[in-house]
Amino acid sequence: MARAPDHRAERARDMFLTGKKLVDIANELGVPDSTVRRWKHTYKWEGERSKRKGERSEKKTNARKEEKKVVADEVIQVVDNPDLTDMQRLFCILYVRCFNATKAAIKAGYSRNSAMEQGYQLLRNPSVRDEIARLKQHRLNQAMLDEADIFQKYMDIAFSDITDYVEFGREEVQVMGAFGPVQVDDPETGGKKTLTKEINSVRFRESNEVDGTLITEVKQSKDGASIKLADRMRALDWLAEHMDLATAEQRAKIEHLRAQIESLQPDTDNNQPVKYTGIPSTMVAPVFAPVVFDIQEHRHTEYVFPGGRGSTKSSFISMEVIDLIMSHEDMHAVVMRQVADTLRSSVYQQILWAIEALNLTDEFRATVSPMEITRISTGQKIYFRGADDPGKVKSVKVPFGYIGILWLEELDQFVGPESVRKIEQSVIRGGDVAYIFKSFNPPKSANNWANKYIKIPKDSRLVTESTYLDVPQKWLGKPFLDEAEFLKETNSDAYENEYMGVANGSGGSVFDNVKIREITDDEIAQFDHVLNGVDWGWYPDPYAFTRSHYDPARHTLYIWQEYTCNKQSNQQTAEKLIELGISGNDLITCDSAEEKSVGDYRAYGLLARPAEKGPGSREYSFKWLQSLREIVIDNVRCPVSAQEFVDYEYERDKDGNVISGYPDGDDHCIDSVRYATNRIWKKKGQ
Repeated sequence: MARAPDHRAERARDMFLTGKKLVDIANELGVPDSTVRRWKHTYKWEGERSKRKGERSEKKTNARKEEKKVVADEVIQVVDNPDLTDMQRLFCILYVRCFNATKAAIKAGYSRNSAMEQGYQLLRNPSVRDEIARLKQHRLNQAMLDEADIFQKYMDIAFSDITDYVEFGREEVQVMGAFGPVQVDDPETGGKKTLTKEINSVRFRESNEVDGTLITEVKQSKDGASIKLADRMRALDWLAEHMDLATAEQRAKIEHLRAQIESLQPDTDNNQPVKYTGIPSTMVAPVFAPVVFDIQEHRHTEYVFPGGRGSTKSSFISMEVIDLIMSHEDMHAVVMRQVADTLRSSVYQQILWAIEALNLTDEFRATVSPMEITRISTGQKIYFRGADDPGKVKSVKVPFGYIGILWLEELDQFVGPESVRKIEQSVIRGGDVAYIFKSFNPPKSANNWANKYIKIPKDSRLVTESTYLDVPQKWLGKPFLDEAEFLKETNSDAYENEYMGVANGSGGSVFDNVKIREITDDEIAQFDHVLNGVDWGWYPDPYAFTRSHYDPARHTLYIWQEYTCNKQSNQQTAEKLIELGISGNDLITCDSAEEKSVGDYRAYGLLARPAEKGPGSREYSFKWLQSLREIVIDNVRCPVSAQEFVDYEYERDKDGNVISGYPDGDDHCIDSVRYATNRIWKKKGQ
């Protein structure tokens, strides 16, 4: 009997013909993406959409012609500019429309991964800056305004005052620690007193009290809010060129203001370094305030920062690296992670953020090949290296002075304390003063070397633990706080480890190499060694299917898809796998204990094969999984797998001693992964 048509398929077709994306249709109907793709292919929706597009094409063609006429005058002069490349010309046009350098760089054709850096470099290019300035002026001239309106608006810009928008000054505040205000000994009373400090304070006026048309940018970030007013000097230049429109009183007022502003402009002709006054106290989380003073007085050489998510430890260290570069003109820095490929998207971008946050963009030049950041006025360097290539670490040669700053990010990912010690000996050399920063999110297992490392006291080491609770809530935002509270309610152990930085594993964990994090769609799109496994089950043991990707170069396994259920027939689970996108070309390695089930899957069109077992194969497969550098699991996509791998521990006897061997139970996704990787760990030498 033919299956009745699925009414969801008809709804999906109607949405597709209106132009909706397949992924949006799937989300709205609550079905997998692969199901919508199958409907599209089966019912030949593409042909219907093509017919509808043809009917609308003539109208759209006319609309495009009108649009091209509108932009033609604006673009033609840019196209004729011989000082710019094609991509630079397009960047200029896009930038004056959105005033976002990263967004304009992406739309102009630059790589998404390097767009932030490319936008930064383009805005420093004199030819690009000149073209952007000309385009801005052109757009103003095309506005539907009369002469009086334009002149008055430029007058408003030229005479704008920052005190109309904010109040600022100095105030005395308490120094806050992890458990509240910091208490110090009071020699006068013999008791304790609260430590205070004087800070810069800024308070914004209400939006209904200010002229919002003179504000060009309002920015809210984890470091607070800021506003940017329109360029007063540019407004004065325009007014000077159109003084014939002004009254005598306006002319006198404009000339007086110009004289005042020009007298305050810095001398930029002597190539003097940017005037730098240090890290603003408002950009430092209270928990790190004592560390700032400790670093300034150089009480320690090594500063270790274990902390949970959102503790801003990386932001603080990145600013300290820049602050030390600005304070020690003979000192260079090296920033490292274990794997070189992770540098560009993490610490490199973090240092660029710190430079911008400290308003030092014009003082530094950044390059990717080689990956370095140079202080222009002094020639100081910040080098980026991966510990997976020891030769490049040893080959760092500074042009003068010495390397006195080292930052090891994600310390727990380095091979071990001996490896870290060798890195320090190779990098820190030639000077009397050094600053070594180490940061990491504490792994779950208390036996991890990084967790043990910080428990050993050392006179030259300062350990500062931090969590997101030590950070002003406005820096983190509501979505971050909501996610933390949700995890706290649903999985308190995971919350304590991820957000509070607690190594709450019992020490008997079988898999100390598990890393729980998001696996992005971009990563999945690059997976080319996909492995599928099935562990049969009915009740109470569940059926478990997993998809994973093995990267032999990094000796890392990524688990990114799962499906578990109870009391489902082989036909039902097979249909579910097909819905998830599994085709007849995807090999599925199954538990060989149920040969009939393997045969059923083949009958349903799936490429199923039994796992190869034998004496000792279970123990060997567990040891292979334990030997991996990392088992990365997306706990959103694969919550059951994440729970099983994290909670899987050795059994203990009545005295608490660990019993050798691997326990049986609550390991169905683990078994599915073992079967999926069967062909790898069965090979000799793997």
